[in-house]
Amino acid sequence: MAAQILAICIFVGMFLLIILDKFERYYITLASGALVLALVFGVCMHSMSAIWGTLNLPSIFTSGFWYGASEEGNSGINWSTIFFIAGMMIMVEGLGKAGFFRWLCLTLAKLVRYRIVPLLVCFMVLSAVLSMFIDSITVVLFLATVTLELAQTMKFNPIPMILSEVFCANLGGAATMCGDPPNIIVGTSLGYTFFDFISNTGVAVAICFVLVLIYFVLCFRKRLLRDEKNSGAAVCPQPGTAITNRPAFLLSAGVFLLAVILLATHAQTKLTVACIGVIVAALSLVVIGCTSGGKAVLEIIKGVDYKTLLFFIGLFVSVAGLKETGVLDVIARFITTVSGGNAAIIVVIILWISAVTSAFVDNIPFAATMIPVVRSIAAASGIDMGVLAWALSLGTDLGGNATPIGASANVVGTSVAAKGGYPISWGVYCKYCVGATVLVIAVSMGYLFLRYL
Repeated sequence: MAAQILAICIFVGMFLLIILDKFERYYITLASGALVLALVFGVCMHSMSAIWGTLNLPSIFTSGFWYGASEEGNSGINWSTIFFIAGMMIMVEGLGKAGFFRWLCLTLAKLVRYRIVPLLVCFMVLSAVLSMFIDSITVVLFLATVTLELAQTMKFNPIPMILSEVFCANLGGAATMCGDPPNIIVGTSLGYTFFDFISNTGVAVAICFVLVLIYFVLCFRKRLLRDEKNSGAAVCPQPGTAITNRPAFLLSAGVFLLAVILLATHAQTKLTVACIGVIVAALSLVVIGCTSGGKAVLEIIKGVDYKTLLFFIGLFVSVAGLKETGVLDVIARFITTVSGGNAAIIVVIILWISAVTSAFVDNIPFAATMIPVVRSIAAASGIDMGVLAWALSLGTDLGGNATPIGASANVVGTSVAAKGGYPISWGVYCKYCVGATVLVIAVSMGYLFLRYL
């Protein structure tokens, strides 16, 4: 009992500090993880096996970590997630350095002849599609930056476009296993593949995207048309100006295409996501090294967001404290009891609790916490774990859209807008995004009921 209480106190303290945002998030989770290892496992449980199992280092050196049909994670640090995210970060740094994202945005702007409403639609589609394969934070960072550049040239207010891009980035990220960090955690922990997500959450996201596209066009059309009428003739940068090194550009785009193919076929090739992450990272570094030199390689390695990786490591250890002490099993039994074992009620609880919670706190720790809960509920109630996994994924990914702090992409988008001279207040953000969030969660619930229940 003492170990359970201590594990809960450490975890709640970690969550509160993350919400207060007074310290770097990775400091908080690493400190929390250290306290779990020392006080919960060491002092209270006197269990070296719990410590060693949580660190989970031997798994890296097994063949199944790199090649095999199953990737179900155990309690502790999910090194598959860490390796995969690190590899994708390196690939994205290479793409950015080669000018891929800026070229893509400028090309779309030119194709629609710099008309603002068609540009809104194109950037919403681009945001959703790119976020299916690349971290939504990176997608929003590049899109928002290019949007500000075009807004200055074409003389329109970029806030509607940035809000739409942020929302669609989180929406598109829900469609695939690699699109959003919670999905990476769900996929690597429960053994689901890229195709599993596309054929389940991807269908729900496609339906939601059509409705969201209509929603935002109706919300912003009059304002953007007025801006377009007042902007007059504008001279915008040509797409070719974004490409400073053509060989690096072409080869980096090839690595991106290969990553998509490997992810889409990894259930058939049996390559794990950790292996794919390492392959993609190695190829990206080789491409940049051969086309831009060793200095560029060092810049890419330095550009990797190591703070996020350390945040994940500390988070996994903190969640393991709840798992090993049996706290998560208690939560699972409580949800099962409250719902009476009814599958529909359990799905509603997981979907809406995930959505509401993710609107105010980071969805990554919530998703990591809920994985063992979902596994326990499925085992206790006999409900297909896949249904619960898709409810968790859709809730955490889409619920984060409701507020400016609900997801990292939201924070990045509003920060870029503010630096460009267009601050987005909570009132403005929530005015447009809360309604859209309720819409997509309601549609997701209907989808889950119609398809699985």
